[in-house]
Amino acid sequence: MYVKVQVTPKAKKEKFEIVGENRFTMAIKEEAKQNMANDRVMKVMAHFFGVSEKKVKVISGHRGRSKMLSINI
Repeated sequence: MYVKVQVTPKAKKEKFEIVGENRFTMAIKEEAKQNMANDRVMKVMAHFFGVSEKKVKVISGHRGRSKMLSINI
C-alpha cells in the first residue's frame, strides 16, 4: 500500500491527521537532520497501521516535506 504524507518537522506539538484516502498530514518534534524526521514519520505510520517499523519505507521525498511511503500490511 502506498500513502502520501505531508510532514512539518520541528513542530512544538506533534499532530497527526487523516486528510483523505491514503493521505495524511503530520507535525513532528524531530528536526530534519540525520534522518531523524523520516524515522519518526515511519514509526508513527507503523503504529497507525499496526505493523512493524521494518515494513514501512520512504519511497520518495527523503529530503522534502511531501513523502510517499510504502507500507507492507
